[in-house]
Amino acid sequence: MDGDPKIPDDSAALLARAARWPITLIGLMGAGKSSIGKRLADRLGLPFVDADDEIVLAAGLSIPEIFERFGEAHFRDGERRVIARLIDGKPKVIATGGGAFMQDETRALILARTQAVWLDADISTLVDRVRRRGGRPLLAGRDPGQVLRDLAAVRNPVYALAPIRVASKPGPHSDTVDAIITALAAAEAKDVAP
Repeated sequence: MDGDPKIPDDSAALLARAARWPITLIGLMGAGKSSIGKRLADRLGLPFVDADDEIVLAAGLSIPEIFERFGEAHFRDGERRVIARLIDGKPKVIATGGGAFMQDETRALILARTQAVWLDADISTLVDRVRRRGGRPLLAGRDPGQVLRDLAAVRNPVYALAPIRVASKPGPHSDTVDAIITALAAAEAKDVAP
C-alpha cells in the first residue's frame, strides 16, 4: 500500500465524486500507465484493467503477433472495440496503449465518458523504463530514444487534449499516484465551483 492520499480532508468528497467515472490513463509507452494505474486503482478502491491485456485475451495472440500477422490498422480497430467495451460507465482505472488516444473515435470516447489523465514523462525516463520491458512492436530493432522522441513530437500535442496532465517522474510511483489524486480532486472542485 502506498498509504493515504496526500490531499486535504475537505478534498476527499471531491475525489469520491471524481472517481464516479472510469479514469483512463494515456501517454507514451513507458509513462507508467499500467504500473501507476494499478497503484492508483488500489488507492481509490477501484478495479484496474489494462486495455492491452484485454486485447491479448480477446485476440488470443500477443500484441507483437497481432502487429506481425495483421498490421497496426487491425490492432487499432480491435483496440478501439476493447476500450469501448471497458468504458461501460462503471468506476475503474483503465490503462491504454500509447497509440489508443491517437485514434479519433477512441479519443472521442475517452474524452466524453472518462476522466482522461495524461501521464507525461521525459524521454530519458521513458527510455529507461522501456528497456526494462520487451514486447513493444514499435521499438523492434530500432533506437528507443529516437523512436520515443519521434512519437512524442507527434503524440504529445494530441495527449495535451486530456483535461488532466500529470508528470510521471523517476522515483516512487506513489508520488505520481499522489499527483493524480490531487489533480482529480482539483478537477472535480473546478467542475462544482459556482
